[in-house]
Amino acid sequence: MEEIFENLNPSQREAVEHIDGAMLILAGAGSGKTKTLTSRLAYLVGEVGIDPANTLTLTFTNKAAAEMRERALKLMPTKVSYPPLLCTFHKFGLLFLKFHIEKLGRSNTFVIIDSDDKKRLLRSIAKELKIDLNLAFIASEISKYKNSLLTPDVVKQKAELSDYKQIAEIYEKYQANIEENNLVDFDDLLMLTYKILDEHETLRKETSNRYKYIMVDEYQDTNELQYRLLEHLCCEHENICVVGDDDQSIYGWRGANIRNIIEFADNFKNTKTVKLETNYRSTEPILKAANTLIEHNSTRLGKKLTSHKGRGKEVKLLHSLDESMEAKAIAHEIHKLLDAGADPDEIAVLYRINALSRSLEEGFTKEGLGFKLIGGMRFYERAEIKDIISYFRVLANPHDDFSLIRIINKPKRGIGKASIEKLQKAAFDTQMSLFGYIEESLAGKQDLVISKKVATSLTKLIEDVKVLQEEANTTLGNFITLFDERIKLKDHYAGMVDGFDRIMNIDEFYGYFRDAVIKNPDLTLDEFLNDISLQSDQDQIEEDAITIMSIHAAKGLEFEHLFVIGLEEEFFPLLGEGCNMEEERRLGYVAITRAKSDLTLCYVDSRFYKGRRKMIDKSRFLGEAGLIQDASLKITKSSTFKKGDLVKHKIFGIGRVQAANKSGKDYKLLINFGGNKKEILSSFVQSI
Repeated sequence: MEEIFENLNPSQREAVEHIDGAMLILAGAGSGKTKTLTSRLAYLVGEVGIDPANTLTLTFTNKAAAEMRERALKLMPTKVSYPPLLCTFHKFGLLFLKFHIEKLGRSNTFVIIDSDDKKRLLRSIAKELKIDLNLAFIASEISKYKNSLLTPDVVKQKAELSDYKQIAEIYEKYQANIEENNLVDFDDLLMLTYKILDEHETLRKETSNRYKYIMVDEYQDTNELQYRLLEHLCCEHENICVVGDDDQSIYGWRGANIRNIIEFADNFKNTKTVKLETNYRSTEPILKAANTLIEHNSTRLGKKLTSHKGRGKEVKLLHSLDESMEAKAIAHEIHKLLDAGADPDEIAVLYRINALSRSLEEGFTKEGLGFKLIGGMRFYERAEIKDIISYFRVLANPHDDFSLIRIINKPKRGIGKASIEKLQKAAFDTQMSLFGYIEESLAGKQDLVISKKVATSLTKLIEDVKVLQEEANTTLGNFITLFDERIKLKDHYAGMVDGFDRIMNIDEFYGYFRDAVIKNPDLTLDEFLNDISLQSDQDQIEEDAITIMSIHAAKGLEFEHLFVIGLEEEFFPLLGEGCNMEEERRLGYVAITRAKSDLTLCYVDSRFYKGRRKMIDKSRFLGEAGLIQDASLKITKSSTFKKGDLVKHKIFGIGRVQAANKSGKDYKLLINFGGNKKEILSSFVQSI
């Protein structure tokens, strides 16, 4: 008993000792949530005497599950003969289906397909239906449908735009195909588990009575399907304990529903709420900034972190003219930290938008700072940037077959693998470069081994290359504008799930190119490519290196010395259609609370934006966090609903938000329910 309660504060102990009934542990950043959860599991099994087989603890990652299992078992007495079930949601679904999938008329010899298998199947179906849509986008939409419990029939009925009607067709054929071949995809592991429990009351009650004590980690990240599944799992007892932080809900873009945690006490009767507000990670000034910022959100349960560490250094602001000066200034500060004996692994730089890593990578390389990029590729290794560089290489040397093959069908020109192989073979047989053979065959000097349709596409490509070569040989002043107009590479990436990030990266590259030309008007394409090669060939340094990463990737981590860059309007927070200001603010809260004792927030006067240098305003978050008093700063509170959101109404069903306007304490939403447009107050609908 003493070991279980060792070093627990009163709030943590209160949570650990709660046995029956629903409980929400509202655990602030750095407040010891994992310790509380594992201690409670050890208490239930090792002290109360609950059979481990009657417990179920659900997490989101295998790593978290393994860590929690190890920590919980250390606290349990050796007389526990077998460990409690502690796994991810999807592992639980797999175990359940192995026992019960026959209730759907299917065999338990099913095979799970991974994301590559899924895309191959979708590609085949799309080709059969003659539908030309981005595969990643199709896969993402089908995943959203499954996690919202939308069947192909419902999706077909509700689809309005032609793209979504086509996706509905693919979804119908895809689902029929995997059922016919006894396959399940990742989303089926939960969707089919829910379906079986929903349709078989006796099994639902048996399952609920087996798992009498359920715990869920990171509850703020659950989606509609996971919530509905949990409802079934605790239908006989409501002994459900969830741990999470509404202020760290940052995955709305991939389906997480913050309302699950906000409305937990409404969904489960007699809920006990315990707030863990003692932060063991950060000093007072850091937590003051985090608390002050997040208080501007209207959709939250409310808590205030207090520092166990006490007083510390004030939060610093670093103001630079542009991103190059910013990177240089940060490098200078990091050199001072390293000279003073700081551990490089305890230093990190975070950003909201992946495109911002380029200036850091370049600046740190110039300053001789070793760094590792976590949760993403180096800027020049990203597919969309390699595409542009490959185009530039073809312009500089048309006989570079390797680069030409990479870009010959980007954006799509209807030039398939078979056509490319025919051209390669013909070029090899005639001992010509691929470009040379294409040029001569189109001019009638060599046999045409491809269809007229492909020949037409290649004629346009050759024309584009020659026009751009001529421009590059004359002046690079207007080159990138002409390149963007003729190649339209952004169109290729626009429909992808991560299309926004990719287009931002392309714009960052275009802006960098324009800046290089301004600094050196005599710059040639060859010289530019040589500079790029030197920067992109830097060896990856894994140890004793500064960490560069996105804020999303940093969730759950902590660093002694932290820099957050890009604190400007349109970069952090993101603005415009699709932006959720409250989630942006939660991202700011997560970023700030990664710092232990030394936090620097950075902003610049100008940055590349949509391919051009632009004067830009500092972020409203600096004012909202109480770090700058500036009348020009915007301070906002915003709706959690935005145009394009899918919502559910208990009478009208599922619809898509077309407009959101303030109405008293609520928001009036214009919602399209399958062609039936209604104005509904936001408190009467639920995000899905």
